[in-house]
Amino acid sequence: MTRIDSLIPRGTPGVLGAAPGVTEDAETYDAAGGYRGTASAAELLAGIDAAGLRGRGGAGHLTAAELRAVRDAGDRPVVVANGEEGEPGSVKDRWLLRARPHLVLDGLLRAAEITGARRGYVYLSDAAAGERVRRALAERPPRVPVEVVETRHTYGGGEESAVVRRIHGGPTAPSPRPHGEGIDGAPTLVANVETLARVALIAARPDGRRHTARSTLVTLAGGGTDPLLAEVPYGCTLRALARAQGTPEPAGVLMGGPFGGLIGPHFLDLALGPDTLAVAGAALGCGAIRFLAPEECPVSLASAAVAHLAAESARQCGSCVTGTGSIRDDVGSLTTGTAAPGLVSRLHRRATALPGRGACGLLDAAARTAGSLLRAFPHLVRSHLDDPCPACAAPAGPLTVAVPRVVGRPVPGPRSTACPG
Repeated sequence: MTRIDSLIPRGTPGVLGAAPGVTEDAETYDAAGGYRGTASAAELLAGIDAAGLRGRGGAGHLTAAELRAVRDAGDRPVVVANGEEGEPGSVKDRWLLRARPHLVLDGLLRAAEITGARRGYVYLSDAAAGERVRRALAERPPRVPVEVVETRHTYGGGEESAVVRRIHGGPTAPSPRPHGEGIDGAPTLVANVETLARVALIAARPDGRRHTARSTLVTLAGGGTDPLLAEVPYGCTLRALARAQGTPEPAGVLMGGPFGGLIGPHFLDLALGPDTLAVAGAALGCGAIRFLAPEECPVSLASAAVAHLAAESARQCGSCVTGTGSIRDDVGSLTTGTAAPGLVSRLHRRATALPGRGACGLLDAAARTAGSLLRAFPHLVRSHLDDPCPACAAPAGPLTVAVPRVVGRPVPGPRSTACPG
């Protein structure tokens, strides 16, 4: 079962709330200061800008810049809360929609005020989340019309142009970036639900806006122990997160799901942040962090990750179908000791040449996983070229993580020591 914990300092505004195992109703959210705030839309935008809030969906763009771009693009903007979580190791967005739907809706309405939008959408694939959001909308009807749109859960289903096409009633196939031409041709903001939750927190607690912008939700898994959904401050090290999750001496880390890539244990003292991980060739992405137990093989984990991506391909780009399939086969052959001659150089060429050639990020994720394996564990890759790996004989641990249980009444839980940062 996935646990929930806060590692941010006590008294710091956080999106986990006071009772993270409970669905927050409108009365409770209102009593805590929700849907209020004296700042104008311009003042709130300035506060978001000053705080340096970045998107939490994976790309990490500056939120104020995104809001400003949609506001300035023309009339009739549309805002979308994107709760479709494609990365298999991430649960934060589904948890937010199940447990704190009013916090997300509050942020969506703030984004509508800033951009001048007259309608909004909540986009998701999780049926339980959809039910909680619809209940929240009924409890407190919003100032602008908000519609819940459900889709099929896929890796690329949350890609923003796919979101726009699905809301139009079409398939979740990628198309050009929707800022210029989004829903019904209008400028469209597609914002991750955690991003919007943090917008609402900044509106409610402007004095704590820097802390709000410099904390994030992460899904920690692996090592044979229960996963952990945690709110952590930037500056917390990967080693501290591994200990909090229960894998004190990991053999490596898969960062941000396949998007972020693999890194070796010598990077465990890196501080978590949107830019700090670049030194290791990794990225935070959506905050899905998978630790390898000492007995696990990184090659096996990389093979499982690229196989998952190949299976998730929408099969509409020839380069993606061929590229992800080839990477899957090459990395898979390493786990069985059947690698063909020249595999390392061939895999390196694919990892270098394929990024950017697909219509969405799936091919990039597969190439990044393969490239990071070669970069972080070259000695292990070489050792797999001739003989089968005993550790790879056992299947890799699951990539998917269960959403933490959320009920209708308070469930007390322990709180770990705050992470330094």
